[in-house]
Amino acid sequence: MGLGLLASRTLRSSSSRILFANPINAIIRTIVSTLELHKPEAAAEAAAPEVDLPKRTPIAGARVHFPNPDDVIEVFVDGYPVKIPKGTTVLQACSVAGVDIPRFCYHDRLSIAGNCRMCLVEVEKSPKPVASCAMPALPGMKIKTDTPIAKKAREGVMEFLLMNHPLDCPICDQGGECDLQDQSMAFGSDRGRFTETKRSVVDKNLGPLVKTVMTRCIQCTRCVRFATEIAGVQDLGMLGRGSGEEIGTYVEKLMTSELSGNVIDICPVGALTSKPFAFKARNWELKGTETIDVTDAVGSNIRIDSRGPEVMRIVPRLNEEINEEWISDKTRFCYDGLKRQRLNDPMIRDSDGRFKPVSWRDALAVVAEVIRQVKPEEIVGVAGKLSDAESMMLLKDFLNKMGSNNVWCEGNGKNVNADLRSGYLLNSSISGLEKADCFLLVGTQPRVEAAMVNARIRKTVRATQAKVGYIGPPADFNYDHQHLGTGPQTLVEIAEGRHSFSSALSNAKNPAIIIGAGIFEREDKDAIFSVIQSIATKHGNLIRPDWNGVNVLLLNAAQAAALDLGLVPESDHSIESAKFLYLMGADDVDLDKLPKDAFVVYQGHHGDKGVYRANVILPGAAFSEKEGTYANTDGTAQQSVPAVPTVGDAREDWKIIRALSEVCGVRSPYDTIIAVRSRIRTVAPNLLHVDEREPAMFSGSVKPEGSSKVSATPFGVTIDNFYMTDAITRASKIMAQCSALLKK
Repeated sequence: MGLGLLASRTLRSSSSRILFANPINAIIRTIVSTLELHKPEAAAEAAAPEVDLPKRTPIAGARVHFPNPDDVIEVFVDGYPVKIPKGTTVLQACSVAGVDIPRFCYHDRLSIAGNCRMCLVEVEKSPKPVASCAMPALPGMKIKTDTPIAKKAREGVMEFLLMNHPLDCPICDQGGECDLQDQSMAFGSDRGRFTETKRSVVDKNLGPLVKTVMTRCIQCTRCVRFATEIAGVQDLGMLGRGSGEEIGTYVEKLMTSELSGNVIDICPVGALTSKPFAFKARNWELKGTETIDVTDAVGSNIRIDSRGPEVMRIVPRLNEEINEEWISDKTRFCYDGLKRQRLNDPMIRDSDGRFKPVSWRDALAVVAEVIRQVKPEEIVGVAGKLSDAESMMLLKDFLNKMGSNNVWCEGNGKNVNADLRSGYLLNSSISGLEKADCFLLVGTQPRVEAAMVNARIRKTVRATQAKVGYIGPPADFNYDHQHLGTGPQTLVEIAEGRHSFSSALSNAKNPAIIIGAGIFEREDKDAIFSVIQSIATKHGNLIRPDWNGVNVLLLNAAQAAALDLGLVPESDHSIESAKFLYLMGADDVDLDKLPKDAFVVYQGHHGDKGVYRANVILPGAAFSEKEGTYANTDGTAQQSVPAVPTVGDAREDWKIIRALSEVCGVRSPYDTIIAVRSRIRTVAPNLLHVDEREPAMFSGSVKPEGSSKVSATPFGVTIDNFYMTDAITRASKIMAQCSALLKK
């Protein structure tokens, strides 16, 4: 080895002497590489003049917002220039440029995990492909998404993912809407090289709603991040290492969140699917109808998937202003209640107490005969929680023509003030709650009353560390809060500045007070609103031209529209003196004080509580079977769309009242739903501005001061059972299973 090294040095020194001994005779030859001969296509590309690239459409309506114009950077995606703000990831830049990057673990509303590696792209001057979901875009970065290197990287990742994935597609409920199926077809190879035995994982029991087949799991951790970040429960996590890695609960327990069903939507494979929907239908057999939810006052946007006359499932629709892309478990799984305990035919109670089916003509004739014999002041009408604006408008007009003004909506109380819309709306708006930096919850538990509003509050608390104060009975919150007290006296202390939370409201830029609609049922509601008004007056940052932080969180879908239409009773004790009671889907009215000889008409779609006291039953249509207008808790008007036909001989609610008015001799001049809406336009035109939020014009500051004093009675629990709140959810077998587990 030493001799070889010495010889090489000798040869190198002698050759250098030979070359440069006579510089005149030395010939230096330079080699020039001709681009045209080496790579003709590259030369043509370099020589070609720049052309204007056609404008591309961003993926899924991706929009770019520039909070600071100085933070704009430009990157190039497959040669196409894109302007994006600093901090944007490579994947988001590709979406703006109209290039769809495959992904499994990345989700717009969850934190970045970067563990599936399916989103690999090639970046110029980078030695290897980069994960676009976790890589921030830099100025001038040149991103290539369709090169052989990127394609080969995706094929390799897909091969690894399919190595242990079972061949379950024919029996998997995710088939036809599976990201793994779609992306393996688009980006995968046509064969795999792994012949070893596939691993298997024991299935987990997450409760009656979510079915698990954990052998299909690809460890994207979307469900873990959703449970931790959005739902606020630490129920799911990653256990083990290497091939023994699996997702499950740390201890043997059920998933206890009211948003647990959303993991079905975000799971990219068939590991988490709907247990009630298992093996029921394929997605290509279903007809989708875009409508809204009425189980609470949020008005979540949903899609009802039906097959023939049956509702098969309910899934969320994107609406950034209301529910984003999540829905509560009650919204998602109450659909089986739509086919149980339904009222099919008009019925009249016999002398022996039994109901017998009759024709519509006979049923309406009996009702008309009784109502003519009753004094006008003894006629009372109550609209139910799920009533639409059209039917409530006709009910009010019909009873007014009969001489009665005692008509109201259940949940609004007997003596509610409907003069100012700001007194019963969520004035900040649901999406506007994200601007708040301090919350005071008064007599409300948003987690069970309005799960999607609670999700917004949690999102704000996580993002800005906003303070939350709560006045009411002990409750389970999924974010940090201070329990200030149980009754209105604590509210008085805050108003007088004697409570420590008063300084938090003063120091906040956008404070928000959220009052529960359960206060409407209290005797001292006017005094409580007066105290809140004094808090708003003292803290000038609560109500400003650009911010109204005094909010009321309603409970039911019909409440806001009923108050907009003026369904306020003339007498506080109308039930006690009623001889004719018309219940339009009202099941939670206290009928203990109703006189024994009162005649009760129940118009509704389920045989629920109100039926037991009824003399005549008129079958109506559920929200999935009719077109109707609803206003949610922040005043946004929305319309439901019929997804399935009505059951039996049932009719839409407004049509029943229209027919009854004609039989009674006070015919309503509305023959179509358009005519009914023209009548609504004269009373509450905001209800016809569909998908628009009509803010309250006047704040509560113009209200007169109340003279009564607040009661010492603490605030009560408004909703005992989250899963059973109305006629549809009480008829649901799935909701019954959930409530049984809730009580354990």
